[in-house]
Amino acid sequence: MRVVSLLLAFLFSFSCPQLALSQQASDIIAPEKATSVTSAKRVEAKRFMVAAANPLAAQAGREILVKGGNAIDALVAVQTVLGLVEPQSSGLGGGAFLVYFDAASGKITTFDGRETAPMEATPKLFLDSDGQPLKFLDAVVGGRSVGTPGTVRLMDEVHRRYGKLSWAQLFAPAEKLAVDGFEVSQRLSNLVKGEGDKLKLYQDARSYFFNPDGSPLSAGAMLKNPDYATTLRAIAEGGAEAFYNGPIAEAIVRTVSEAEGNPGVLSLTDLSSYRIKEREPVCLAYRGFDICGMGPPSSGAVAVGQILGMLENFDIRALGPDHVQSWRLIGDAERLAFADRERYLADTDFVPAPVKGLLRKDYLGERARLLDGYNALSDDQVKAGQPTWDHALLFGKDVSMELPSTSHFVIVDGEGNVVSMTTTIENGFGSRLMTGGFLLNNELTDFSFKTHNDGLPIANRVEPGKRPRSSMAPTIVMKEGKPVLAIGSPGGSQIIGYVVQALLGYIDWGMPVERIVAEPHLVNRFGKFDIELGTRAEAFIEPLKLLGYEVNETEMTSGLHAVELTADGLAGSADPRREGVAVGD
Repeated sequence: MRVVSLLLAFLFSFSCPQLALSQQASDIIAPEKATSVTSAKRVEAKRFMVAAANPLAAQAGREILVKGGNAIDALVAVQTVLGLVEPQSSGLGGGAFLVYFDAASGKITTFDGRETAPMEATPKLFLDSDGQPLKFLDAVVGGRSVGTPGTVRLMDEVHRRYGKLSWAQLFAPAEKLAVDGFEVSQRLSNLVKGEGDKLKLYQDARSYFFNPDGSPLSAGAMLKNPDYATTLRAIAEGGAEAFYNGPIAEAIVRTVSEAEGNPGVLSLTDLSSYRIKEREPVCLAYRGFDICGMGPPSSGAVAVGQILGMLENFDIRALGPDHVQSWRLIGDAERLAFADRERYLADTDFVPAPVKGLLRKDYLGERARLLDGYNALSDDQVKAGQPTWDHALLFGKDVSMELPSTSHFVIVDGEGNVVSMTTTIENGFGSRLMTGGFLLNNELTDFSFKTHNDGLPIANRVEPGKRPRSSMAPTIVMKEGKPVLAIGSPGGSQIIGYVVQALLGYIDWGMPVERIVAEPHLVNRFGKFDIELGTRAEAFIEPLKLLGYEVNETEMTSGLHAVELTADGLAGSADPRREGVAVGD
């Protein structure tokens, strides 16, 4: 076997001479087209398109575009409907990151609508009386985990800057659905059923998501939400101020502070003083494309950029998606990026982060040399690097959790404006607290529960007014100054791997948009390879084990939504793992 392996390595080195890695394991090749799956639906359009996680939300955005609205107008309609029909993922009680291409200026900018820690929060917020970190769900369920929501302020501010239609009419689709009712989807019904007692703990959520006999809402049931309609009407008439001040704000604070068993410290001052932040996009050049996304407090664009920057040193295109060595390179590049992420990335309004140093070509080339082998990196090899710093400061390794939930949508309008927005209340159903017809986030559990590691402060520790680190990675891909692809996904810290895989599919492997959202997932964040259960990715299990990886077969419910901009128009698709759609003119 050893002789055969070396012979194949020799032959392979001639077929792929650009590869700077040993191919002694090149005989470990997964079955032909092991990662191919039935593609998602491809939708084409000439002028505009919306790709979102629920058909009702996508149609609401389309309705606004048909009426002459632009991408920012449609954003408001999509988000307000998503908060109604898939409340477990995002809504008025959460936050969002927006990457926006403005056709008039020809520039990309980003808006940070991430939740903030209350001013009364301390670094000990998630420690018990003995100074030990709380169990995750003990911290999540209740008021302790609720940060100041940012989504409503984000919608208001970007509409003031870029919107065309009147603010009030953008809420009409969601308000009508809330009053008339909508059919509970199979996905929402299953998720309510899976929550059980956690979602029953507080009265408002219990009475909304469960029948009087205690049974969960069934798929197909008509669900009305008059409280949500009232909230929307108030915001439509009074703007964001109606949410951050007055009766809605008072109800939010009361719900958080009176949460039985686990009250929080959110105040009226936290709400009234909340502001979004416009930030420069983080962009990295990759094989002639510019990959642009959200910088800190999101780790998304930095990690995506690091992974691609390391992979650019190898001929991933020649290896293709069906070779185990492609996934070794991708997986270990992800591990190295996550090692840097845990050490360095957090809210840069509070701590310095070496963003430029982490994305320097020479630094990533140095990190890529660690991949010049043929087996999995050992745990000892996967450590944070030493990038060039704008400031000299050393942080400890983070230990925060980030679980899958969230939603993503993409909008392209007839003027060429592009929205790529990832929106969340963090964990499924957030804090499980509900008021005004919407759920409140548990975003503060994205902070590190511990304050120090090995005597060093953790960059992503809780601090008053600080925004917790995220992995959300809304992305716009540019080519020669023009947008060619907008994409993103929910999925907790797996988001980074989902987006990287889709970008490799699009740029290196020439896959159409409907395929990059549907491909089976292989993601490696912390050393163990996650393999999507029940897909052809399972063909890589034994080959990866032979390279030294531990493998975890698991469900990986990404929600990739993408729109490609071509010379002939638009092509969009929605991840078949969820209930989303792409719709156009």
